[in-house]
Amino acid sequence: MLSCLKYPPSSCNSPPHPLNYALTFPPNHSCRVQVLRHLTGKRNRVSALTSRCQAKSADTEKPVSLDNENDSASSTTSSTSTSFLSFLCPLLKLFSQGDPSQARNYNLEFTTSFLSTLARFPWGSTAVTDSLNNQATISSDPPQRLQLFEFEACPFCRRVREAMTELDLSVDVYPCPKGSIKHRELVKQLGGKELFPFLVDPNTGVSMYESGDIVKYLFQQYGKRSPSVGLLESTLLTGWMPTLLRAGRGMSRWEKATPDMPPKKLELFSYENNPNARIVREALCELEIPYVLLNVGAGSKRTDLLINLSGNQKVPYLVDPNTGAEIGDYKEILAYLFKTYSLAAA
Repeated sequence: MLSCLKYPPSSCNSPPHPLNYALTFPPNHSCRVQVLRHLTGKRNRVSALTSRCQAKSADTEKPVSLDNENDSASSTTSSTSTSFLSFLCPLLKLFSQGDPSQARNYNLEFTTSFLSTLARFPWGSTAVTDSLNNQATISSDPPQRLQLFEFEACPFCRRVREAMTELDLSVDVYPCPKGSIKHRELVKQLGGKELFPFLVDPNTGVSMYESGDIVKYLFQQYGKRSPSVGLLESTLLTGWMPTLLRAGRGMSRWEKATPDMPPKKLELFSYENNPNARIVREALCELEIPYVLLNVGAGSKRTDLLINLSGNQKVPYLVDPNTGAEIGDYKEILAYLFKTYSLAAA
């Protein structure tokens, strides 16, 4: 199926974020990637030295640029959708709600996010059980967390996050907003093109683009079943609504965000279709802060962990191991993030 719009490459003014995996590529590409790990203290720095990719099949989707070049697409639908995004994303930026760090109309914020939730109901709300055995889809997370490069406003990235909520998977999220100075360039180095979402599974050595392929892989690998009926198809019908209703929040990097990476990843208890958690994820994307997304949909195995930490099962709940902050109110989380991870604070 479809992946979201590729923006023109943005300059990378800081070194790639350290990642602890060796990358392999899907079988429909002929690629050679040499990865050099430099051990710096206790952290591994991954540097892509060479990456040469050539699609083997003519139907591999090409990145689509904003200048409406004649790039070939995998299908008519793909071409139409990405062309629409090429027009839509700059327009949403023009009519967006301004500086995300400033005082907000929270009645409007909640209303538009709640309408976004209604538009995508029931996707991304529940950790679906195996109806035959009445057991959770998976009993525990994989040994190593999955790694997802995406941006919050992308409807096809949303599709993948909805699948992860349903499968009750936790994931390391590397936000890739427009104007990125870190993760977009890293995706281009690792995968050969700047296209989102991009998934890396260090447990199997698999990495892939294409949201439909990613969703099918996740359900096969971690759910042992096919995607739920309607999950893939509904994205083309209502997957755009949160992007439109939220006026492009979670699409572009805030110009006053600090360029420095937090030493440790923040941790966010969330589930995809929660209206308050959506607003926090948008902020994390605009700040380009990598974080651990701990999905806690209805029936999640992490519910007890969340209750032990916060005293209830409400989301969002943010844990920042860099400062010791633990915050459960989304308004307070927003204020904390923009204060702590701004250029002024740095």
